[in-house]
Amino acid sequence: MMKILKYNLLLLTALILVSGCRKLLDLPEEKDYLSGKLNYSNKVFEPVLGRTTVMGTLNADNSTLPMQFEIVNARYGDGKPYDDMFKVHKTWVWTSAYTGKETSLEQINAKRKLEDHPMFEIRSSGQFIMWQSSTDELIDPRPADSSNSVQDMRLFDLKVKNSGGEVLLRDFQIRPWRERPYEPSTDINPFTGAVARDPKDPNNPNKRDYILADIGNIIGTPSDLQLISNADQKDVVVYIRPFTGGNGHSLRFKFLDKDEQVIDPAKFNETKWEQLVHGFNMQKTTTYVQYDVAYPIPLVNISTPYAPNGSQASSYIKYSRRGFGGMKTTAYLGLTYNIFKAGDWEIVFHFRRENPKFQDE
Repeated sequence: MMKILKYNLLLLTALILVSGCRKLLDLPEEKDYLSGKLNYSNKVFEPVLGRTTVMGTLNADNSTLPMQFEIVNARYGDGKPYDDMFKVHKTWVWTSAYTGKETSLEQINAKRKLEDHPMFEIRSSGQFIMWQSSTDELIDPRPADSSNSVQDMRLFDLKVKNSGGEVLLRDFQIRPWRERPYEPSTDINPFTGAVARDPKDPNNPNKRDYILADIGNIIGTPSDLQLISNADQKDVVVYIRPFTGGNGHSLRFKFLDKDEQVIDPAKFNETKWEQLVHGFNMQKTTTYVQYDVAYPIPLVNISTPYAPNGSQASSYIKYSRRGFGGMKTTAYLGLTYNIFKAGDWEIVFHFRRENPKFQDE
């Protein structure tokens, strides 16, 4: 024990002497290392406005952490400066972990708060982030005609520094897409925001593209054939659209037949409505089923019963009927999706060609 104490005392004395000598000799303090090869694997970013998107992978090349980052010289390709992306707006930031087991909106909102952030900024990690607060009204998206002319190109440089020096990384480019408030968004033209045309007949203004439902074992009437939902035969399609008269944070499920008449949700007799979405205060009527929800959907990228793959919610509706021979058949229709913008939204399943057969044989 005495030997250990003597060793520690000698080590402490040596450290004091070295420190004292540095001061006496006026030696410079040790500096961090900043590599001249520091860079990003990709310098062109294409976020969709209205979504929180993290971008950029920094190759620090063994530079000393932490480093300070500053976006500078934001300009269009013709040299004209821009600042719309850097204006401050409120955005949701999590303060504790969302689990998917919360039992009310109050419990969810107690785990997050609204903070002021520039709509586009860089984190201390060197990652860029475009916050959900960004919108088409606040930030000009890329041109609707899909051009990439010099005067529309958004460029910026990045200043990186630590006590070892400073590096300027030049000519990052950001090309924001206009808002698409939900996914899948195959029914939206990403350049204009208008309804997308049918990809199999793009020159026909009277034909459009749709979101396709995932379906199985649904028999149509009067044909008694299984309905199909794919690029060639779109028997069941989905609309994700806002509705009026909600409370500002609601989600509604509706079903339409081929004549666009509402189908009573009660006909989907095998559906576990309480587990369809992470929502509360369910209202089940003869025309829709509605929930109070927190947006975006899903709230975070973790696996939950409502979002098994983590990145998208999954809602499936089921019903059963007796087929020939009395055998029970379970049919389903559903959607894997995101809704990024808060509001009152409805997910509508539309049987376009034939109505589903609910009756037993």
